[in-house]
Amino acid sequence: MFNRRKFLKGSLITSLAAGAGLIGCQSRSSEAEGSGVGRPVTNPNSVAALPIAIATWKPNLKATEAAWQVLSGGGRALDAVEAGARVPEADPDDTSVGYGGLPDREGKVTLDACIMNEQGDAGSVTFLQHIMHPVSVARKVMEETPHVILSGEGALQFALEQGFEKQDLLTEKAEEAWEKWKADNYDGPRVSPEQHDTIGILAIDQQGDISGACTTSGAAFKYHGRVGDSPVIGAGMYVDNEVGGACATGWGELVLKTLGSFLIVELMRQGMSPQEACEEGVRRIVKKYPEELKDDFGVGYLAVNKKGEHGAYSVGSGFTYALNQQGQNRDYTAESYHS
Repeated sequence: MFNRRKFLKGSLITSLAAGAGLIGCQSRSSEAEGSGVGRPVTNPNSVAALPIAIATWKPNLKATEAAWQVLSGGGRALDAVEAGARVPEADPDDTSVGYGGLPDREGKVTLDACIMNEQGDAGSVTFLQHIMHPVSVARKVMEETPHVILSGEGALQFALEQGFEKQDLLTEKAEEAWEKWKADNYDGPRVSPEQHDTIGILAIDQQGDISGACTTSGAAFKYHGRVGDSPVIGAGMYVDNEVGGACATGWGELVLKTLGSFLIVELMRQGMSPQEACEEGVRRIVKKYPEELKDDFGVGYLAVNKKGEHGAYSVGSGFTYALNQQGQNRDYTAESYHS
């Protein structure tokens, strides 16, 4: 079974190989510099069909199935992405999202999430503790407050006022992993490169409206208080009902510094296909931050346009995604800059 760690580790190996001149051929992405003008680059698994639900990583087939149950009944894309994101949030075996997520270096599980609807409204929570479903709290922020982001104790207070239940999110499995990390690496200066991941999910409903969500427990054993790209509108996720949407997974600092999801949506606005836009988003990272890629971190992007066509691309190989469209819920492996 595919291990998401291999995708992230693969970025290190292939980046070093490229730097040493061991990769002899250019990627399709680098051949398509300025690709909005030449031949269209499309994903081989892409079709134009609505409705659609797409999410990062193969294990999130359960999430796209939950989203599809909403969409196939004529439901709203916003409800679909929330329903989908709640699946891994409640899964104790998913160590990178919600309940069961690996803690920070102080042993605390802190969560980030965002959500955005077809009208451009958005809500997010950062550094939230003790609440299993941060994506639903983010939706409440969007719908019940004049703000976009609530953080830390304020986010927790708001969640409790909205009726969410406070609970311990640190599972026995996650605590054991933390204890092992302390024994092996406690004095190390780096965040673990092997455990950073998220679910980004996008949906377009039968009415042609698009929404997106993103939720994570962030980089394992991160510095206490660290916030990644997942709750940041335009970084971990962004949608525009005139164009389409995009979401990210992987090392969030690189996505934050390039505002990857917003970039991809704007590239689609300028005429690029979802695949072309994802490839350009990855290419920006590879060119701007080659040294950081040598530290073993990868990024993957998904995008959809208003037709229901999609794109997927990553820095290193092994990035998978779940797609539910035309009544079929399947996983695929994305192409990558470094094969």
